[in-house]
Amino acid sequence: MDIRIGIANSPREINFESSQTAQEVEQVVATALEKGDTFIRLLDNKGKLYIVPVVSFAYIEVGSESTRRVGFVA
Repeated sequence: MDIRIGIANSPREINFESSQTAQEVEQVVATALEKGDTFIRLLDNKGKLYIVPVVSFAYIEVGSESTRRVGFVA
């Protein structure tokens, strides 16, 4: 799952691959926003932990779960 998080007032974004499903990521974000949490925690495929402050969210894009093809397509 490809996850992109846009940061408010920053030209950069956080971009990483995660083994979490789209529903799991959506639940983590929705719960944090509803409860008024100050940050969320997400793990990438390599076990790296991302702690992102909720107030800095500009957008969160959760990509498809399909695998990428390698090579040429005819």
